Amino acid sequence: MTLPDSKRTWRIPAVEGVLTSQQVADTAASIAAMQEPTGAVPWAPGEKTDVWNHVEGAMALLVGGEVEAAERAYAWCARTQRADGSWPMEIVVDEIKDASGETNMSAYLAVGVWHHWLLRGDRAFVNRMWPVVRRALDFVVGMQLPWGGIAWSQEWNAEGPAKVNEDGLLAGSSSIYQALRAGVALSELVGDPQLDWELAGGRLGHALRHHRDLFLDKSEFSMDWYYPVLGGAVRGNAAVELLESEWDTFVIPGKGIKCVVQNNWVTGAETCELVMSLDAIGDHERALEQFANMQHLREDDGRYWTGWVFPEDVNWPDEQTTYTAAAVILAADELSRTTPGSGIMRGDTLAPHFEEIALECGCRTADRAAIRR
Repeated sequence: MTLPDSKRTWRIPAVEGVLTSQQVADTAASIAAMQEPTGAVPWAPGEKTDVWNHVEGAMALLVGGEVEAAERAYAWCARTQRADGSWPMEIVVDEIKDASGETNMSAYLAVGVWHHWLLRGDRAFVNRMWPVVRRALDFVVGMQLPWGGIAWSQEWNAEGPAKVNEDGLLAGSSSIYQALRAGVALSELVGDPQLDWELAGGRLGHALRHHRDLFLDKSEFSMDWYYPVLGGAVRGNAAVELLESEWDTFVIPGKGIKCVVQNNWVTGAETCELVMSLDAIGDHERALEQFANMQHLREDDGRYWTGWVFPEDVNWPDEQTTYTAAAVILAADELSRTTPGSGIMRGDTLAPHFEEIALECGCRTADRAAIRR
């Protein structure tokens, strides 16, 4: 597509034999149809909005040609950010249901703004959003734990920020690693270096590569399996070994992957995230296979069911979600290498991996050159 106010052009992605460009555009339109008048992108109509899934929705809207809707989504982020840099964890139709500030959710805006820059090349947008990104990542970096992980949330009370929940979540911290690389790329673009982010990124990357046992044990969730790869901290042979380690635990042949190991429930968003993880390490064949496998969740109008329960062979829950649709669009772009932002999960355009310095875990300082990409 060509935009009159941008020098950047891109085509809407298609994955040969799986989805056409029109089908991807239909899926983007389905997200736009569920967007609230404020610009918020909820999970589904009348359900909660959290800023991580909201930003993912904005990224997918842009890729799928829904530019105005994407711009309104980013404007919502700027308008609803709190002074400490965070957003409420759960908002339902403008009403705050959980005021806690979650670090991973707050960090992800950096990925979205960098992705927007790659597609549109709109410096005015970057300049507007940079202070929002800076506050968000300052909040996140301020929640780093001594061993390198990031505390997952801070509660709020009537006076404002309160108790910090000092457990690190592996999937969330892995996503934060990607966000810090996006944030540093933005800082270089605008000429506002953020050395604290680079230091935090080095310590976080070391923890994700060498101290995953220190994070809160959520190993029953597939996200904890693949997210160190998806977020970019684990690459090379270590990434291959990690994805092989739980393949038979979570992958259901012909259908996608489980969300939770003990439940016979395949979910589309997690499957698409695995697709992008596989693609990031060059396993394009299995990435494409898993992408095709999850298309049984698609409806003719472009919407996607959240998941599928077996052996009952029913879709559950009874909803089509924006975050599932968004993951499909981003995976289609990654697989097809279509837009200028299609390498956002591979890390092609992000800032380089961070030096592992100032570690407090007792390990010898590692060199960035040793990180297998």
